[in-house]
Amino acid sequence: MLKFLLICTLAVASRAEVGEEEDVLVLKKSNFEEALKAHPNILVEFYAPWCGHCKALAPEFAKAAGLLKAEGSEVRLGKVDATEETELAQEYGVRGYPTIKFFKGGEKESPKEYSAGRQADDIVAWLKKRTGPAVATLAGVTEAESLIADNEVAVIGFFKDADSEGAKAFEKAAETTDDVPFAMTADDAVFAKFEVSKDSVVLFKKFDEGRNTFDGELTKENLLAFVKANQLPLVIEFTEQTAPKIFGGEIKSHILMFLPKTAKDFQDKMDQFKKAAEGFKGRILFIFIDSDVDDNQRILEFFGLKKEECPAIRLITLEDEMTKYRPESDAITAESIISFCELFIEGKLKPHLMSQDIPEDWDKNPVRVLVGKNFEEVVFDSSKNVFVEFYAPWCGHCKQLTPIWEKLAEKYKDSADIIVAKMDSTANEIEAVKVHSFPTLKFFPAGEERKVIVHNAAVLWCCAWLAES
Repeated sequence: MLKFLLICTLAVASRAEVGEEEDVLVLKKSNFEEALKAHPNILVEFYAPWCGHCKALAPEFAKAAGLLKAEGSEVRLGKVDATEETELAQEYGVRGYPTIKFFKGGEKESPKEYSAGRQADDIVAWLKKRTGPAVATLAGVTEAESLIADNEVAVIGFFKDADSEGAKAFEKAAETTDDVPFAMTADDAVFAKFEVSKDSVVLFKKFDEGRNTFDGELTKENLLAFVKANQLPLVIEFTEQTAPKIFGGEIKSHILMFLPKTAKDFQDKMDQFKKAAEGFKGRILFIFIDSDVDDNQRILEFFGLKKEECPAIRLITLEDEMTKYRPESDAITAESIISFCELFIEGKLKPHLMSQDIPEDWDKNPVRVLVGKNFEEVVFDSSKNVFVEFYAPWCGHCKQLTPIWEKLAEKYKDSADIIVAKMDSTANEIEAVKVHSFPTLKFFPAGEERKVIVHNAAVLWCCAWLAES
């Protein structure tokens, strides 16, 4: 009997407890399966304690967990310290922080990537759409008012007949939209309260006009375009919280205004920017970046800007190849911005390529220094074989490569047809060469063909071997 009791005690003790911090489940490899059994629907954040983005998310994540718990929702939020639970992080392909995944129905396999904003309301709305009906039914005015009050953006379909073609199109649009709640009503009192006289779709929001009424043929595609065009503010400020909405949205053409909030003419310039935005809803996203914020300095650097050069306007496309554009005029007026955007849409703008000035001693050391202004002349010299490292000054991997690259250059410094070079790709851009990560190594063989050979990580071993031999 004593042996049996001991076995039972050990069995109970072996079941790992799932602790909580601020309503967020603390998950580990040892209790992960247990948590999924107890709470089949869990949104899990894989984080690193030192990560600034994770620290910024933490209070909003906890707030969302508290809101759901207070509502009596079965959906829970959990967190995993990926620096400690490395096996769990590797299992779910965690490569950056924070990584957020939704486990539904207790299933461990193929969790859904979280794709909405990083504020509590965004998290709650996304989870409700994932676990509840695509379209909620509003029985009266109180429910409609609560939906509008509780969400930054909400879409209500006013349909007398839920089986009508318009209502069916509305449901199909709702099923493919994760980040905005959709609801439907046939109640006369709700129609009257919001001054709707016929079947219609209205988007309610807590910014700009306050509401937008759909005008057109009620199809899934038209409704999705309507929501996309109106769900974000005319001008959205870039912050830690809004970044997922900006980069994760369908609008891939972005115009940015770099301006310090402390500027005396801040509001005037913001009004001009907002006025220009009115004509490009759904086509170009208008983004404001406070150039005084320390966290935004990397963005300024990416566009080749310094704080003292702000205010400034830039435009970028986030397609397969990012392309930047710069207006000819530095004026920030609605007219100049509208003209700039129209030229972009018409395809009449040339990309803006950054370049530093050519250093006087660019060819004095074994590793030649390339910038935008001398790249063509050096790299596409038909008599030379040129090996180039495209680097970023802040990149740790680039710093590790430096001594190897310098040894390689030393070995070939007297060669008549081999050049080893480097280029700071945060300050110089080449239309013919796209760099997506650092360091990137590319070889340009001699000849008239202007060939480019991309080298992978294995070439580092080759470089090291050549440098040592």
